[in-house]
Amino acid sequence: MQLSSKGSTWDEIDFEFLGNLSGDPYILHTNVFSQGKGNREQQFYLWFDPTADFHTYSILWNPQRIIFSVDGTPIREFKNMESIGIPFPKNQAMRIYSSLWNADDWATRGGLVKTDWSHAPFTASYRNFNANACVWSNGASSCKSNAPSSTKGAWFSQEMDSASQQRLRWVRKNFMIYNYCTNAKRFPQGLPPECKMA
Repeated sequence: MQLSSKGSTWDEIDFEFLGNLSGDPYILHTNVFSQGKGNREQQFYLWFDPTADFHTYSILWNPQRIIFSVDGTPIREFKNMESIGIPFPKNQAMRIYSSLWNADDWATRGGLVKTDWSHAPFTASYRNFNANACVWSNGASSCKSNAPSSTKGAWFSQEMDSASQQRLRWVRKNFMIYNYCTNAKRFPQGLPPECKMA
């Protein structure tokens, strides 16, 4: 699932499953793009088999933060740090997309495992889809910045309480397998500035 705008300086919020070998854990991949720049990946093993039953995958995106959650447990928070020059996706309308796509050149064990097309067709199933959002129409948002919070919904200013922050720390400690903020080889000129704030 992804939220994405259009154009060369697009914004995008990604929530993706990467391929795996049978028996290997599934990897949940997240990324945030702003003004056409991504490279903010974090990846997680899940604490359950996501193919055994339906689960709830949520993105809370408001002007202050993006929170990725699985079954109500936050796995990642990307805060708005525009005050220190870090772009944040908040000025472009985005659409929600869901698709299956072939990324076997990088996604499964770094491109070592290729898609086995003999198992096609590949399908995904959804139920109880729900979206609470500002609507973009005729160049304006239904969530005007000067409108009262009560007209926008609780999600517009929602943040994590202490229990959610504790669950986030649990996930990061036990299930995070990749964090761009710890990959010094990838950023030889220094880690992105938001990594120093975490």
